[in-house]
Amino acid sequence: MSRWIDKHLKVIFMAPVIIFVLVMIVAPMLYTIGLSFCDWSMSNIKPPEFVGVANYIDLFHDDRFWGAVLRTFLFVIGAIVVETLLGIGIAVLINRKFFATNVIKTVFILPVVATPVAVGMVWKLILEPTIGYANVLVSAFGLPKQQFLASASQVLPSLIMIDVWEWTPMVMLMVLAGLMTIPGEMYESAKVDGASPVQRFFHITIPLASPAILSAILLRLIDVIKTFDIIYATTQGGPGYASETINILATVTSFQYFQFGDASAITVMFFMVVILIACIFMFIKKKVEVDY
Repeated sequence: MSRWIDKHLKVIFMAPVIIFVLVMIVAPMLYTIGLSFCDWSMSNIKPPEFVGVANYIDLFHDDRFWGAVLRTFLFVIGAIVVETLLGIGIAVLINRKFFATNVIKTVFILPVVATPVAVGMVWKLILEPTIGYANVLVSAFGLPKQQFLASASQVLPSLIMIDVWEWTPMVMLMVLAGLMTIPGEMYESAKVDGASPVQRFFHITIPLASPAILSAILLRLIDVIKTFDIIYATTQGGPGYASETINILATVTSFQYFQFGDASAITVMFFMVVILIACIFMFIKKKVEVDY
């Protein structure tokens, strides 16, 4: 018995993880894929009925689905661009030696510690059109009050702002870790050669920190695409469909309309898009790292 255990020790130690992945990830995924080819609604007691790719065909003709795709795309692009630029800028600033550096780093990381749902609820109160502190500040500058989350034109920028507030510190920390690996002698040599701060930034900082920057972008890209908690806690996809992303649409289709076949098709399509984007970005990341 002891010989058998010694021979299969690796498998024994890996078994709990394998079982967990199979039960909690692989099985639900396969069930969702299978259900996406069926017509099943909780509004009746009939078992799932196989309909082939009908659910997917319906999605391609559904304006609401394509609207959710567009809003997801705009939300992702807006959040990633702002978080990356701010994260790099803040990381470069606090990478220098000055008074209370560690205190400032701690303050910047605090938003990441908060639960996204709690963050959404707090910002919902701050951006409330009538009594929110945001409009108190706006009125103090003599500007008209804004609707923020209650406006179809302002809701996406407002949600992007909330996401940026919470997750820019994570980008900043990853970029800062990359900056700390750059030898100071390189900056000194470039300075002696007459390179300006801008030239040192674009020819030393960005190229050498690019692996950390690209890793931060990849992690945030995957995370932003599947953002659910902040949006659901603040707007639940409203007003109307103005902030309804793919995740929100899948949730509404499942738990409000009880169309589980359609919701599964949306989820599968969403999963395929995430995998495709991640693969494309990984290819770009490898190419950039090789070039540098």
